[in-house]
Amino acid sequence: MIKSIARKEFISTLRDSRFMALSIIVLLLLLAATVVGLNSYRTLQEERDVAQQTVNDQFANSVDRHPHRMAHYGSYAFRPKSSISFLDFGLDSYTGAAVFMEAHRQNSANFSQAQQSSSLIRFGEMTVAFVLQMLIPLLIIFLCFGAFTQEKETGTLKILLSQGISLRQVAWAKITGYSKVVGLVVAPALVLASLLLFGRGGFELEGDTLLRLLLFILFYLVYFFIFIVLSVVVSSLHQRSNTALVTLLGIWILCCVIIPKASANLGANLYTTPTKAQMDADVHEEVAKGVDGHNSQDERAEALKKELLKKYKVSTLEELPVNFDGVWMAMGEEQSSKVFQEHFDELTDIFDKQNSISEYASLLNPYLAVRHLSMGMAGSDFSHYTHFQNKAEEYRYNLAQGLNNIQTTQIKYGEKETRLSSDTWKNFKPFTYETPHAGWALGNHLVSLLALLVWLVLVSTVGIRLIDKTKVA
Repeated sequence: MIKSIARKEFISTLRDSRFMALSIIVLLLLLAATVVGLNSYRTLQEERDVAQQTVNDQFANSVDRHPHRMAHYGSYAFRPKSSISFLDFGLDSYTGAAVFMEAHRQNSANFSQAQQSSSLIRFGEMTVAFVLQMLIPLLIIFLCFGAFTQEKETGTLKILLSQGISLRQVAWAKITGYSKVVGLVVAPALVLASLLLFGRGGFELEGDTLLRLLLFILFYLVYFFIFIVLSVVVSSLHQRSNTALVTLLGIWILCCVIIPKASANLGANLYTTPTKAQMDADVHEEVAKGVDGHNSQDERAEALKKELLKKYKVSTLEELPVNFDGVWMAMGEEQSSKVFQEHFDELTDIFDKQNSISEYASLLNPYLAVRHLSMGMAGSDFSHYTHFQNKAEEYRYNLAQGLNNIQTTQIKYGEKETRLSSDTWKNFKPFTYETPHAGWALGNHLVSLLALLVWLVLVSTVGIRLIDKTKVA
């Protein structure tokens, strides 16, 4: 009987021309978003690969220079896009794509797509994630709102129950039938995405990429199942189809529009970020109080001179086996980097607290849970951005200190005009970046993962129990 009801729901839905038209539109949107997203990914990735190779070549082939001039000449770190970020752009369009790495200063990433696009980008982008998160639940609502109410209105529910089947069995049968219909709409786009990713997309079948894609699909399947069960439960609690539809649309607006916006505003109000001008002023003030690598007349420089003279048992700086200016530069770099890192850590901590409001709100809203998990698996969330920023800073610091070490060991004290061969710069390894593994990404969204599982258990237990108490008459 259950299989018969599930088959009946599946076939009758396919025969509904209105639903089929709506499903075809959503499917076309999914396919279009997949192809457009992959094309955008390829273009951006190729541009960043070319730009990274260009700046690496420029640094390695630079003319003869003093090492400290090379430290100020600097280089760029371009953030490569994650393999499946074409499915969910996440924050990638708003965070920077390149970091200028220079001596004495930790710069943030710049050149985001939003900076180079029109204001229309503020209205969002048509991505696979947008369709899966916003439009598929809407499709599910229009599919399931009459699951029980139509049976009540036509009197067929009593006939079904008279066959010895329970309300709970009817509910699971309908859930099974609707799940097949949703799978029929979503599966082609996900299969296409997989084929493009590992087939003609030019991606290698790497374990981590495959794991990210499988988790990405799994989280959305759970999300759709939650909405299907929720819609069937709401339908069972109403006597009329129109009131069930209005209730479900209200839930959709609450989950997909109001709560996300409210949680973002709440986070921004509770944890205020400093302005860029204020942060720059604070950093400049603290750096000025520390060691200035360019001012060798500083009191701390005098103390360092005495320490070095005593250590090497010489009477003048010229007699030192190391270049005092290089040692002094290295000390200044260490202290200024510490100041910059402390302020960036404080700023990151504020953003993390703001994001935590949205993460905990996912306990009230499965949309927020799947959105965080989706961005995490796509590698387009805030955690992946800060991971790249930290790796770029680590490279910048090592590059600056490496050049300071060359000045310390290969340039004599007082020789400001000495130039080292361009072959010297070829010894520095170019900047490379690898996206962290899927386990790391999942670990940053444990609250959202827990929230999605809680929602799954709640609708499958409490929701189904509510159906048992449905008034048939």
